[in-house]
Amino acid sequence: MKDILQRKVDHIELVLAQQQDTPPPNGFDKVELEHNALPEEKLTDIKLSTCFLGYELKLPFLISSMTGGPRRAELINIHLTEAAQHLGIAMGVGSQRVALQSSSQSGLNKRLRQYAPDIVLFSNIGAAQLRQDFGINEIRHAIEMIEANGLIIHFNPLQEALQDHGDTDWRHILNRVEEISSCLSIPVIAKEVGMGISTNVARRLINAGVAAIDVAGRGGTSFNRVESQRTNDQKLQALGKLFGQWGISTPKAIMAIRSEFPELPLVASGGIRHGLDAAKALALGADLVGQAGPVLKAAMDSTQAVVDHFETLAAAVRLARFCTGRVIVHG
Repeated sequence: MKDILQRKVDHIELVLAQQQDTPPPNGFDKVELEHNALPEEKLTDIKLSTCFLGYELKLPFLISSMTGGPRRAELINIHLTEAAQHLGIAMGVGSQRVALQSSSQSGLNKRLRQYAPDIVLFSNIGAAQLRQDFGINEIRHAIEMIEANGLIIHFNPLQEALQDHGDTDWRHILNRVEEISSCLSIPVIAKEVGMGISTNVARRLINAGVAAIDVAGRGGTSFNRVESQRTNDQKLQALGKLFGQWGISTPKAIMAIRSEFPELPLVASGGIRHGLDAAKALALGADLVGQAGPVLKAAMDSTQAVVDHFETLAAAVRLARFCTGRVIVHG
């Protein structure tokens, strides 16, 4: 457990450091929002409210899962939940593995609801832990722990393979997802952690009872790089660098899944750098846009910093809608 806690601490530091680097290609440069010189509407009348999994949101944003272990995460989560309450947006907590396996809940408990009684809040468990670590009772406890409206199951086989002692036995995971989906009264959301979800995998997850997909594509925080920076194993370091840009870009994943599943609740995360990327993702068919890494620095500062971040994002999305005639995808 000590090793897991240290890994969570390292993740925060390394993700923050990555935010200072030159952003990797995210695929959105191939998406053009063609300018419309005759909007025929009033900018201030443009509403960004939406419905996701039956819940009304004031803005089409999801604070993506980003923290789950260290005690410093408690203050981060407070800032995030308070901001989500003020903005009327959804939030997914970080992995609850540590909270379930130790007495250190790191703020992932019902106290979150004191700060955000009305937000749409999602629990979060890793798919790899479904094989042996967690059964339906533990899953229900994770949900009750924060009074969640839904459960995120995150899929990260490549990240696990690049970790020291990572979980690399992924047999029968789909069966466990199906069992959990059938037992819960709240929706299950499947998400990647930065390598994207293909149409084929989305189909299998939907057939297993998953209610929504968060593609979490390539182009944002690279946990492959993060793990290669954490390990002292030279083989894993080399593999982490080699697979640093592995995966499906967020635009490609969104377009492919939306084309095959027109009604599926869909989240675009992974490489959303600013409001124009968010506007492009929504124009391509996403219902919500998720951000994690770009929000982390604000979350470590204050609630108001998180609010300012998303209000800036919303202003850009609204302006893009006002001035967009059609979406053109190049290449």
